[in-house]
Amino acid sequence: MSTLPAMAQDAPSDERESFSFAALTDSMREAAKAPYEPPAPIEGPWAALDYDAYRRINFDTDRAVWAGDDAVFQLHAYPMGWLFREPLRIFEVTDGTARPIEFTLDDFRVDPGVAADLSGENGPSLPGVAGFRINTPLNDPSRYDEVVSFLGASYFRALGRGNTYGISARGLAVNTATGRDEEFPRFSAAWLERPAPGAEQIVFYTALESASVTGAFRFVLRPGETTVIDVTTRLFMRQDVRQLGIAPLTSMYLFGPSDRGGFDDYRPAVHDSEALILTSAGQTSFRQLANPPRLANSYLAARNPQSFGLVQRSREFDQYLDSGAHYERRPSLIVEPVGEWGAGNVRLIEIPSELEVNDNIVAFWVPEAEARAGDELSFDYRLYWGMDPAGARSDKACVLRTTTGEGGVSGVANANGHRKFVIDFQGGTLGEIDDPEAVTPSASATNGEIAEAVLSRIDGTDIWRLVLEVDATSGQAVELRADLRANDVPLSETWLYQWQTE
Repeated sequence: MSTLPAMAQDAPSDERESFSFAALTDSMREAAKAPYEPPAPIEGPWAALDYDAYRRINFDTDRAVWAGDDAVFQLHAYPMGWLFREPLRIFEVTDGTARPIEFTLDDFRVDPGVAADLSGENGPSLPGVAGFRINTPLNDPSRYDEVVSFLGASYFRALGRGNTYGISARGLAVNTATGRDEEFPRFSAAWLERPAPGAEQIVFYTALESASVTGAFRFVLRPGETTVIDVTTRLFMRQDVRQLGIAPLTSMYLFGPSDRGGFDDYRPAVHDSEALILTSAGQTSFRQLANPPRLANSYLAARNPQSFGLVQRSREFDQYLDSGAHYERRPSLIVEPVGEWGAGNVRLIEIPSELEVNDNIVAFWVPEAEARAGDELSFDYRLYWGMDPAGARSDKACVLRTTTGEGGVSGVANANGHRKFVIDFQGGTLGEIDDPEAVTPSASATNGEIAEAVLSRIDGTDIWRLVLEVDATSGQAVELRADLRANDVPLSETWLYQWQTE
């Protein structure tokens, strides 16, 4: 028996039932009292699709839901197949009632070669849809562009104006990198309110299910220069969970100026995000990302954080030189908690990777209180997607770049075994200071030693450069921290880095 609300079961397409977020919340609360029943994955030719075949099945934009001259938003669907073998039921909500939206194979443009492979005894048919996307005139009033996409487990991603897809968000992370099997809750049904003509936002809802938790989610999407999504989350625990990850973010970092590794590549940098940023108690921490030699974990403690996220600050083509991927256009994504989240930490996980197709960066909020069976939890937050969203930088001097190399004097042989870290700061009131004696660095190393710290202003610029020489034994995870101060008052963000010695 399904644990979903009645309207998420197989109702006729012309049948309507009342719908509200309160009713969805009550349904998911009741669902948490019953054991989880995973859906039966698809079988047959759709399940056999590989990546190349799957990408040759595309939604026919001429059949978009809500298409019309006065439509601000249009709805498209993704087929099942390849990695996406579990169905997502989709409903339209109007005047407080919901009806199923039924998609057929006629809604998709299928490459003739792939269509032949999908034919069964009665010809090809659609086993269901795996997700949806919403299009709107984001970049050009005469063209409908993707602004948000929900596909796979509880993953979704969005774009601000001028962005290309990169970083993803998730509804929830359960037991990620805890030594136990990770659980991937899935959005099993979605309800979208039919937008009014000229609407500037669209509201939709999802049901979340897994073996350990159920949830009701409400999303309010407002596209723009920075696209904003308000998220209301109600969670109901079926089982104890060792680690609950709230507002999870998933991205990719292969290499950059601070961490080239062994990559023999014409491009100077390859990453969707370059740093984790956290603002708490009025101070911003900038944690430079890395592609480590072994699994890396960092925990940034906070109480009622103002915001956190993964940012892409380097916005010039010359910083990447990739005319296909255009990493300079990947959005930063900032999470702004609404209300008090209490004590906890932002956990950052960096996974060794050799390929840029692998998402190897994960970050999320971990509440201090453990999640136990029977608990009801609420987390509301706002997501900002864009080139430079609110919270992506501090009002103090920001970290402009981080570079690293062999320690010692450049241009000569060195045998001191040190690692050199060069951090450039720019902005805020720091650029107005000319006296080098007025600014002092504050730097520390855990599991290592700072042998030397030299601060100077780069001639002819407003950039201040801090050079750290760090010593550590092999096999260490050295946590580095630095900022710039005047009379012990911070003038800059706090730079953080984890150096894993070989």
